[in-house]
Amino acid sequence: MKIHEYQAKQIFADGGIPVPPGEVATTPPETFDIAARLNKPVMVKAQVHVGGRGKAGGIKYAENAEAAKVLAQKILGMDIKGLTVKKVLVTVAEDIISESYVGIILDRATKKPVIMVSPAGGVDIEEVARKTPEKIFKLYVDPVLGLRPYQARNLAYKLYRDIGQVRSTTDIILKLYDVFWKVDASLVEINPLVTTPGGHVVALDAKINIDDNGLFRQKDVAAMRDLDAEDPAEVEAREGGLSFVKLEGNIGCIVNGAGLAMATMDLVKRYGGEPANFLDIGGSSNPKKVVTAMKIILGDPHVQAILINIFGGITRCDDVANGIVEAFREFKPSVPVVVRLTGTNEKEAARILRSVNLPAGETLDDVVKKAIALAGAEA
Repeated sequence: MKIHEYQAKQIFADGGIPVPPGEVATTPPETFDIAARLNKPVMVKAQVHVGGRGKAGGIKYAENAEAAKVLAQKILGMDIKGLTVKKVLVTVAEDIISESYVGIILDRATKKPVIMVSPAGGVDIEEVARKTPEKIFKLYVDPVLGLRPYQARNLAYKLYRDIGQVRSTTDIILKLYDVFWKVDASLVEINPLVTTPGGHVVALDAKINIDDNGLFRQKDVAAMRDLDAEDPAEVEAREGGLSFVKLEGNIGCIVNGAGLAMATMDLVKRYGGEPANFLDIGGSSNPKKVVTAMKIILGDPHVQAILINIFGGITRCDDVANGIVEAFREFKPSVPVVVRLTGTNEKEAARILRSVNLPAGETLDDVVKKAIALAGAEA
């Protein structure tokens, strides 16, 4: 789950990490009032769950409250990468001497949190990694022993030489690590971490992604979820108990099990196709899940064929087939659908599918090739 910058900054502030004062506004008059209370030049920052806000014109400097109000009129309602700006963060504009990067992410290969720092802050860390990888320094932290002060200090020395700034940054890294664990984050990031003319070190931006698996114990964080800022299809999938990720291809995939879904997508790529999504209906045999899955896939205008691949263990193939039939009757798909159902009750499933003239394929290779061919015919 993603949260907005203003929410992440509040979590940072609660954890003792220095952030510029600011408040969120939903209207130009609110923006004026906040800027007037701050009584300093401010930044008006669009709050959407995408990067590139600055390049899109969603982050602007305002000398005073009236200027902030005018900027809010332009930014609120703006479309940034398909998302409408409904909130802006009005925050004090800090004078900047230098910009650095500090982030923590879970490394699944080592099963450890990895802290990354770079003196090249203020730009995408992916860009730094691609062009100047020598400017990124990493520390893999033993989750049992935790982060030690000397380790954080060694990282801080990669960014600064001034002893005061090193001490401040050491403290920030230690507190950021505490936040990472406290909120069940999959990512925490400060980009940029800046120094000011007075020598202070401040988190000018804040980003936190939460591991959905930890939300059951993060009630306060879960309440921060902004459904308006998320893809409606992903919201519907989550509410229906499905795992769904939108991709850029034209082959809609409905599969049970994450591993099988990945293998199916790999095979689509191998035979020259492009998957339009990752969609895992899980181990349940509930036909309603299949109906919801079909509704989500059919809502994507880029989908030109649907590939359903089910391996029935706990999942019963006949229940899935009943869901497919129900979806056909409800939505009357205008794109071709190919199906492979194998495992528990597969013969009964094949009989059910024949009632809607939808024969089940024999092998996964066959149905993948057929889906790609049909999508090409539709293009």
